[in-house]
Amino acid sequence: MTFPDGYITEPGFDPAEDHIGPFFVNESDNQRKYAFRAAAQHCNVTNIVHGGVLMTFADYCLCMEATDHYKEEDCVTVSFNGNFLSSAQIDDVIECIAKVIRRTGSLVFVTGEVSCQDEVIFNFSAVVKRLKRQAPDLA
Repeated sequence: MTFPDGYITEPGFDPAEDHIGPFFVNESDNQRKYAFRAAAQHCNVTNIVHGGVLMTFADYCLCMEATDHYKEEDCVTVSFNGNFLSSAQIDDVIECIAKVIRRTGSLVFVTGEVSCQDEVIFNFSAVVKRLKRQAPDLA
């Protein structure tokens, strides 16, 4: 699937997110913006985007921000809080901006908003545990 406006997809960070997505990222204007286009597989029985999909998308975005796009470390989510404010439907483009609030030696605190057609539909805050990247097995 292609996505407009400079967005690219980079599968391989997380198999579950690859399966649920595809999720896209745009790194223009010194800020990362994430997006996906809602399809039938993202919706529930009422034909709106499933809350679990929105939560997974938000988790993808916040982990990408917490690790600076997984450049040097990995992470796992230890706490996640979210509020469903509105809904989205099939073919809607859903976007997210996540922001690191604080980084400590072992934790990262992140907040963000998921929007559709310039309306916030889900907001969240989370804490992730920073993990050292494992050295590749050269054996």
